Amino acid sequence: MFKLRDEATAKKIIDKIRAMNVDYKFMHVCGTHQDTMVRFGIDAMLKDVGVEIKQGPGCPVCVTTSKEIADAITLARSGITVTAFGDMMRVPTTIGTLNDAKADGADVRIVYSIEDAVRMAKEQTKDLVFVSVGFETTAPSTCVPLQKEVPENFSIYSCHRICPPVLQTILDLGESKVQGF
Repeated sequence: MFKLRDEATAKKIIDKIRAMNVDYKFMHVCGTHQDTMVRFGIDAMLKDVGVEIKQGPGCPVCVTTSKEIADAITLARSGITVTAFGDMMRVPTTIGTLNDAKADGADVRIVYSIEDAVRMAKEQTKDLVFVSVGFETTAPSTCVPLQKEVPENFSIYSCHRICPPVLQTILDLGESKVQGF
């Protein structure tokens, strides 16, 4: 079985890349990728062997539009329970943040999964909306609970993004000079 964080395996991979004498540029898609690469020194190891990792378009929260977040705030202020991941709470819009709406008395709750939101909806009669953000890779996990019985008062506000068209546009611009993602 492959061991994650196995120094010996990482050294073998780096040595093989070094022997290839490459000069490549790749782009990651999400800020979490950058955080992981920096935290574990992967970016520095790759740069030493001719592989540069460029920062990409951003995380799902970063690419959620202010209009979508303002829509969620409007729903919350209208009396609907709004649930979202914690990193959505402080994103600014022209009408404030989800945290501001909560501070003003709106029912805005942080959840760690869609299952949390479904459970909350089952425990109340008031309408509840789960603000779902992510790329196409996370959309299926948003749908899984829908295969089971969900309460009538539960809705999803899908703010998912599809990556391939964005990545193709980056390549088509011709300025990034990346060989892969």
